[in-house]
Amino acid sequence: MMRALVIERPGRARVVETSTPSAGEGEVVVRVRACGVCGTDVHIYRGEYLGDYPVVPGHEFAGEVVEVGPGVPCFKCGDRVAVEPNLSCGRCRFCRLSEQNFCENWRAIGVTLPGAMAEYTVVPATAAFHIGDLPYESGAFMEPLSCVLHGMAKLDVRYGESVLVIGAGPVGILLAQVARDCGAARVAIADRVASRLALARELGADDAVDTGGGFGPVERILPGGADAVIDATGVPSVIARTVGLARHGGRILLFGVAPSDAVAAIKPFEVFRKGLSIFSSYTSVRNSVQALDLIRSGRVEVGRLVSHRLPLDGFGEAVGLLGDPEGAMKIQLAP
Repeated sequence: MMRALVIERPGRARVVETSTPSAGEGEVVVRVRACGVCGTDVHIYRGEYLGDYPVVPGHEFAGEVVEVGPGVPCFKCGDRVAVEPNLSCGRCRFCRLSEQNFCENWRAIGVTLPGAMAEYTVVPATAAFHIGDLPYESGAFMEPLSCVLHGMAKLDVRYGESVLVIGAGPVGILLAQVARDCGAARVAIADRVASRLALARELGADDAVDTGGGFGPVERILPGGADAVIDATGVPSVIARTVGLARHGGRILLFGVAPSDAVAAIKPFEVFRKGLSIFSSYTSVRNSVQALDLIRSGRVEVGRLVSHRLPLDGFGEAVGLLGDPEGAMKIQLAP
């Protein structure tokens, strides 16, 4: 038996005793050592996102292989791994287009399948990646960083450009670091929380702008607008401001996840007049190897983004902390 956190229905989650999974053909069982609490987990908890109830959440995780099923030659017990949670069929039209994130038979660990807010979870061996001697806490960033890499590939930051990231949470700071690594000459990040801005500056942002009084300070440091603007908040009113903060001919990436029924008031004529290109980004497309390589290289720093490490029954506390922007950066559970 093992302990697992179960979201039974929107707004209700509890830790239960349940059967420990076993590995079938092509699978491994992972002893979870670190699992990030993502905004998506909170959306599922609140009933604002995809999710089958009841569900064990948790899709940003790393751990130790403790059982190897038949037909798995690439892992052994004791291997340290991180896991790509999005599972595609490989057969449908989108998979054949190398757009596995839109797989018609899509499943996801921690969303439609039991996830990693548990002591153990079973995963396809094809979804597990060796992390070597990386700390588990760092390996658990493989999934969010892979999503960042997919979004940044769509935005196509060019050498010498200016990039504005709105939102200095963990993902916003990852986006800012990758923008710099893509060759941006000036990376600005905006937020209302001083501690987040300070950390963003320490991790390489050229400008860390306090927007508690509005976006005036951003407009002053980027007169005429940024070459590329990234929303990492998912807040509809902030999304609406991105159009005004991009230069003529600029590009916008909507990366933050808004509630499924949210509406942002964007003026189509302004988009037309400025000749803007607007992109969105949904999960990732097998960017896991690149994400791990960047973490190993140190070019993207993830360790300092973790502000809290909580036990499995700390999920409720984590939700409360994430609802208070002053309260936390990345929270990880250690089941």
